[in-house]
Formats: sequence, C-alpha cells, structure tokens
Amino acid sequence: MAAPQLLMPKATAVWLVENTTLTFDQIGAFCNLHPLEVQGIADGEVAIGIVGLDPTTNGQLTKEEIERCEKDSTLRLKMAKVAIPLPLTRSKGPRYTPVSKRQDKPDAVAWLVRHHPELTDAQISRLIGTTKQTIAAVRDRSHWNSANLRPRDPVLLGLCTQTDLNNAILKARKAAGKPATLDPLPGAEPIEPEHTESDAERHGRSIDYGAFFPSMN
Repeated sequence: MAAPQLLMPKATAVWLVENTTLTFDQIGAFCNLHPLEVQGIADGEVAIGIVGLDPTTNGQLTKEEIERCEKDSTLRLKMAKVAIPLPLTRSKGPRYTPVSKRQDKPDAVAWLVRHHPELTDAQISRLIGTTKQTIAAVRDRSHWNSANLRPRDPVLLGLCTQTDLNNAILKARKAAGKPATLDPLPGAEPIEPEHTESDAERHGRSIDYGAFFPSMN
C-alpha cells in the first residue's frame, strides 16, 4: 500500500513555520521540501501569498506529534493515519462511456430494438447508458442520423457485457410472462449436426477397383 501523501505541502510548511518551533530540517522532511526552501518561506522569499494550512485540522498531524518533535530536533514528524472514505461504487444506472464510443449508441439501440423488442426503453437506457429520447427517435426513425444507422451488437461495441445483456433479456421475458430462456436471434439458422459415417456404412459401401486399375475390368 502506498504511503499517504501530504495535502498542500507548501501551505502546510507555511503554517508550521509560523506556528511551531520545529527546525527547517524537520519541516522540510515532513513537507518534502529542501531545508533552504523552508528557510526561504521563513524569510518571506518563497511561497509569497500562500495561506498556511493547519495539518492538525485535516487529521494529517497531531498536536502531540508536533510537541514531541519540538522537544528534540533529531526527531522527524510522522503523519497520522487519515481515514479517508472511499468513493461509493455505482452498481446501477448508466455507466460512463468514452466519447469515442458514444456515437455508437444509436446503432446499439437499433440492434436491441430489432432483435430484442421485449426490452423496455428503461432497460435499454440503463444497459448502454443512453437517453429515452434517443431510443424513441431510433424506434420511430426520427433520429437525425436515421439513414446511416447500422444495427450493431452493443456487446461487440463495448457498451455493455454479455452477462448484463442476458440478465436484461431474461428479466424482460419474465415480466412479459414468457419463458425465461435465451432464444437464438431472429433469422439465425440452426446449425445442422455434422453427419458421421458409421462403420456399417463404411463396410457396406462397395469400392469400384476398376476405376483405379482398368486392367482388372
């Protein structure tokens, strides 16, 4: 795990210079600054106009730690463990789509409308992160680029995963009172099993050796 980084090191250094008796070396080590730069802050030659930031207010340093190091110039400040809450992960709703893929969304809508009419507009919207207005425009062919739309699989376009698509289809079929199974796409031809010749057929087939050895006829 990476070591925590100090927030606004120069502003923190300004505060430590103005409010503590720590040495330039101690402040520089904590703020990742050269001691001469810290001295420049104290002399008013560096960080001019920067307002000091109290590291004890954001939990990065404790008053006890400052006092401990003020008593001994050989000690180094240790950053306090800050419990920064992690951002919440969104499990539902439209996902972020790179700009390069956003132009593919109408094609994906056209594919879903054609091959999976059981999907509602809300489901399609959540699945590929598009608006209901766009879906409606594709459905009634009023989309501004309707003439150039090419129905394309959203999974192949990278707009959703196959698992998400399958789950949406099964949910839609269940809501419509249909069997919750995945049917082959409309127009898809079933694959005929490959015929394998049996031993009986192979042995029962006569071989015309005359075709290979004319002198035998």
